[in-house]
Amino acid sequence: MTSPAVDPASSALRTPAPAPTPRRISGAVWAALGIVYVVWGSTYLGIRIVVETMPPFLSAGLRFVVAGLLLTVLIAWRQGLSALRVTRAQLGSAALVGLLLLLGGNGLIVLAETSVPSGLAALLVAVVPAWVVLLKAVFGQRPTGGGVAGVLLGLAGLAVLTLPGLSGDVRISGVLLVVVATLLWSVGSFSSSRIPMPANPFTASAYEMVAGGLGCAAIGLIRGEQYGLDPTAISARSWIALASLVVFGSLIAFTAYAWLLQTAPLSLVATYAYVNPVVAVLLGALVLDEALTWPIALGGAIVVAGVWLIVSTERRS
Repeated sequence: MTSPAVDPASSALRTPAPAPTPRRISGAVWAALGIVYVVWGSTYLGIRIVVETMPPFLSAGLRFVVAGLLLTVLIAWRQGLSALRVTRAQLGSAALVGLLLLLGGNGLIVLAETSVPSGLAALLVAVVPAWVVLLKAVFGQRPTGGGVAGVLLGLAGLAVLTLPGLSGDVRISGVLLVVVATLLWSVGSFSSSRIPMPANPFTASAYEMVAGGLGCAAIGLIRGEQYGLDPTAISARSWIALASLVVFGSLIAFTAYAWLLQTAPLSLVATYAYVNPVVAVLLGALVLDEALTWPIALGGAIVVAGVWLIVSTERRS
């Protein structure tokens, strides 16, 4: 950002303005950030419990369609029906982003967690900021030295995290599914700033969730997940996990995140990218007794360090 031109003669007569004081982070900001840290970090555990007795894509479709419709009702109630009005181009863009993020990104993660521990999935997803830096570079935005170093660290950590799959402890196909999911999520995130999206972020999210949920449901039906599905065989804890994903993961945490984007420094909000995986790994180990092997610990530490470097570099620039 450039500064406006200043007349040296006139500026010399002015009293220098006092240096701005750092903005104090309020308790509400820390509370919202805590919600994003813990709730989004716990979604990987919730997904893992859901797919124990539910088909992956149909459960994801149910989650996002219900969450999207609930958010639509909340928007109409709090802001009026006019807040839901969008142009045809904006609706198409929101649907495209929803398919990339929730079908391609989250949907593949749900499928992968049928064979990949939740903590490992979260650590693999943490490499998303590295993909975003690479996408920016492809479209002409030259990365900083710190950004390049962060990307290299993230990719190195990603390579180490694939070791459990190569050794047979975890299916390599599941690991690769998560990697593809992170690429699609990155493309969706990057595209959302370059196409005509609805001005209201909550409206955009509602349409994204409905579109992504319908896409997940369609893929589930194409895969034949409805055949042999016995609702009575679905465990109570899978239903509870799905309900928590709808209410806490898709409504409360997203609302907190959207509010933080308008209220808190972006560099602070972005810290969720390297806190969520730590929360997911701890919850997976405590609740599901997921093994914390040395490739997961080492690779996760490298990925988190790379993401921290990328976020801190973006903050300075």
